[in-house]
Amino acid sequence: MPTTLNPSERADLPITGMTCAACASRIERVLGRTAGVQSATINFATEVGTVQFDPAQTNRAALIGVVQRAGYDVLPDAEPSERVDDALIELRRRLVVAAVFAIPVVVLAMAHGRILGGPAGNWLQLALTVPVMTWAAVPILRPAWGALRHGAADMNTLVTVGTLAAFLYSVVATVAPGLIPVPPSAMPGMAGHGAAAAPVYFEAAASVVTLVLLGRWLEHRARHRAGDALRRLLTLRPAVAVRIRDGVEAEVAVARIVVGDQLLARPGAAIAVDGKVEDGASSVDEAMLTGESVPVAKSAGASVYAGTINGRGALRYVATGVGKDTALARISRQVEEAQAAKADIQRVADKVAGIFTPVVIVIAAVTFAAWIGLTGDVGMALLASVSVLIIACPCAMGLATPTAILVGTGRGAEIGVLVRNGAVLERAERVDVVAFDKTGTLTEGRPALTDVVLTGALDRATVLRLAAAVERESEHPLAGAVLRAADPNGPRATDFEATVGGGVSGTVEGHAVRVGSVRWLNAGADAIAAELGARGVTALAVQVDGALVGVIGVADPIKSGAAEAIARLRAQGVTTLMLSGDREEVAQAVAAQLGLDRVVAGVLPEGKAAEVQRLRAAGHVVAMVGDGVNDAPALAAADLGIAMGRGADAAKATADITLLRDDLSGVVDALALSRATMRTIRANLFWAFLYNSVGIPVAAGVLYPLTGWLLSPMIASAAMAFSSVSVVLNSLRLRRFRGGAIG
Repeated sequence: MPTTLNPSERADLPITGMTCAACASRIERVLGRTAGVQSATINFATEVGTVQFDPAQTNRAALIGVVQRAGYDVLPDAEPSERVDDALIELRRRLVVAAVFAIPVVVLAMAHGRILGGPAGNWLQLALTVPVMTWAAVPILRPAWGALRHGAADMNTLVTVGTLAAFLYSVVATVAPGLIPVPPSAMPGMAGHGAAAAPVYFEAAASVVTLVLLGRWLEHRARHRAGDALRRLLTLRPAVAVRIRDGVEAEVAVARIVVGDQLLARPGAAIAVDGKVEDGASSVDEAMLTGESVPVAKSAGASVYAGTINGRGALRYVATGVGKDTALARISRQVEEAQAAKADIQRVADKVAGIFTPVVIVIAAVTFAAWIGLTGDVGMALLASVSVLIIACPCAMGLATPTAILVGTGRGAEIGVLVRNGAVLERAERVDVVAFDKTGTLTEGRPALTDVVLTGALDRATVLRLAAAVERESEHPLAGAVLRAADPNGPRATDFEATVGGGVSGTVEGHAVRVGSVRWLNAGADAIAAELGARGVTALAVQVDGALVGVIGVADPIKSGAAEAIARLRAQGVTTLMLSGDREEVAQAVAAQLGLDRVVAGVLPEGKAAEVQRLRAAGHVVAMVGDGVNDAPALAAADLGIAMGRGADAAKATADITLLRDDLSGVVDALALSRATMRTIRANLFWAFLYNSVGIPVAAGVLYPLTGWLLSPMIASAAMAFSSVSVVLNSLRLRRFRGGAIG
């Protein structure tokens, strides 16, 4: 068994030919037994296999060979949007041919000899059914043969056994009718093939193949729609860009852009690659990345991202990330990985689907034997057993979970909620405690001026101008808040001096100016400082020539929408708390404004992680929301780590969910999306199991003694197709998710 110390590479294999979850499970087993393979996960909905392997023992080409020998094929490696859906085109071609030949077969059979009866009618039905069974049915027969060679069974096995039994029985009844015993009486509802000769069931074989192909085509189209979110992301990348070299502008393919190239974004054009603005001013629509509808102002020094749309101004920028290194490409890869990963609930469904097929074959055999024993009618026994085989295909069970995760994670990316994998959605659904970091998460993370309290003869503008002159030489974070509020063209201090933990001083226009803490200046402004401190505002006293002229209040503003997001969480029964390294009084003031349930202040990064672990040990399912490097331990310790998209890379690397917009409503949306997705999965599984629980006994004929009616294979195949398509369509309802209340 490989250990984590083994070298590991990853191969993503786009697999074609899978028709049910049992196919995916079989490929997983075959790959898992291959030397050098450390893990293999096959996602039926996305048709992608993810294999971790030791490159010293195997390689991608060898893995492809393993899949092909199992009866499936692997497409050339490509981006999802660049893969030509040959399977869908091929399915449609075979479906059309099957329908063209099957319809007249069904018409002849249902005419009960009134159009063309007797041996001539049987021979015509045989001639029409042969193209269906030998060419149109290849997508069913080929995988069934591959499964048989490996001693396995799947949905194709059920359909193949059923249709071939009906077809071969009918061939013998046509070519050598004497070999088939004539039933004592025609079967009610299925009679009309002639009382003097053995009946034929070409219409059962032809119609089942046609309806199975129709169901697969509809299902394939629906699954294709389920991946629309990811394809829309990828199609946002422009094909060409305007590059500037030696002052000359020229359009070039985006694929030829390299890091360091100077590019031009004209008004209304898409940004070609990630970059940093050198010149110009505009606003850029970043909704496709963040879900935020308000354009973001851009000027020199700002970052721009591939696929976003420039506004009315022109921007000259330098490429900093191209190809797979752009933010858009990274998001697309993460969404694709999330869709390929399996949730625990899906593994349970896959196990059920894996053992379901052989069980159904046994049930069909028992059904056949029971009808022979009760009626002696081979035809009725054949139709009942074929109906059982057809209606019991476990496609719906296999699609229940992956299609919901596929749509849910794709929709999440569209609204700015990037989910790492399907297992994250399962954990997010159970969250009952959300812990927030303060600075940069609940607050803007950038101090701003809030108050100027005058205590002398100088006016507000003069106090700010003098304070800014001294603070202009300081590197303290609070200095920036003062400078941003003052005239940028104001004077500069001379004789500057900084006192650690106290403040700064200098000479401004001949006056001795000191700015710092009330305690350091001993300025007699304790009452003002206490009042500001009660609101979480830090007080800076300003002295001019030894006299107190004012107290400046500086605070880290609470993010817009933070209070509303927390109120929405609490309304749904989620406990909210703040984990902060800030002073107790500041943290308590912020918590009071936001309505948080609890505050843990003055804690280091290890303390945050320890508090999260304590909550988990008490039985809570904890989500941690943070943005800084110091939040990474707590994010990793939580059941669910949620990182703000504009936060530190270390935070995003350890997070399960990344919010692409700097808005805490994304936390509510993430939890609501998880619950909506899990509700959809459970509904899918419920209806899939109910369908099989009801369908199999009905197909076996439990209603025949009461109604004299036996389910035909044609109706069984239509029901089977409908069950699969209905599961996918139910999952597609998640595309309408708009966020909002959890529940």
